[in-house]
Amino acid sequence: MVEAFFWGAIGAAALLVGALIAYFLNPSRQVIAVVMAIGTGLLIGSVSFELVDDALENQAVAGVAALVLVGAMVFTAGNWLLDRYGGSTRKDPTGAQSDASPLAIVLGSVLDGIPESFVLGLTVLQGGVSLALLVAIALSNLPEGMSSSSGLKRAGWSRRRVVLMWLAVIGVSAISAAAGYAVLGPAGARTGALIEAFAAGALLAMLADTLLPEAYKVEKVFTGPLVVIGFAISLGLSAA
Repeated sequence: MVEAFFWGAIGAAALLVGALIAYFLNPSRQVIAVVMAIGTGLLIGSVSFELVDDALENQAVAGVAALVLVGAMVFTAGNWLLDRYGGSTRKDPTGAQSDASPLAIVLGSVLDGIPESFVLGLTVLQGGVSLALLVAIALSNLPEGMSSSSGLKRAGWSRRRVVLMWLAVIGVSAISAAAGYAVLGPAGARTGALIEAFAAGALLAMLADTLLPEAYKVEKVFTGPLVVIGFAISLGLSAA
């Protein structure tokens, strides 16, 4: 469990790195969008190769598909609720967060980090952390931290306030990774497969709701090829 906690914190730490880059280097929206699209492809690949594929080894296709849908619905319900209070602007790099609830922004960022960190904790049980998933999470969190923090900076948030927010998200992500390890640890293979399918659905919904729209706003038709590049990288890492 300690190992899962550690890797959960490492994966989420890219959010803080992204925030510091935003405050000190002011990256362009195009750079952020490119990294975001590639990170999306990496995570889609990890969900396919690390979670769904493993779940299908111990559960029927219908059961896995059903839990993927349930996971997506649960994440979407939480995201919809937070969006009503301004959480939808949490990744906007233009400063739209100035009109939103700070609590909704923080909770939205926490919600984004829970599925991927939970999944990372699951992989530790399989003999060690998944390199492909860890890289995917870090590469998706980096532009998320840059984009969100760029907007928060324009909205008047101090660097200290943003750093504290991301530290809180990192803490929750680490706990989520440890929870993923703890929940699956005593479970049988079939139960573990259902948990993996649920987490996969939540993670896919998170990508579709938050990362892809922000990337498409900037890259437009080039978003697709960039996502595929990330997917191909994930395939290579999984095969290594």
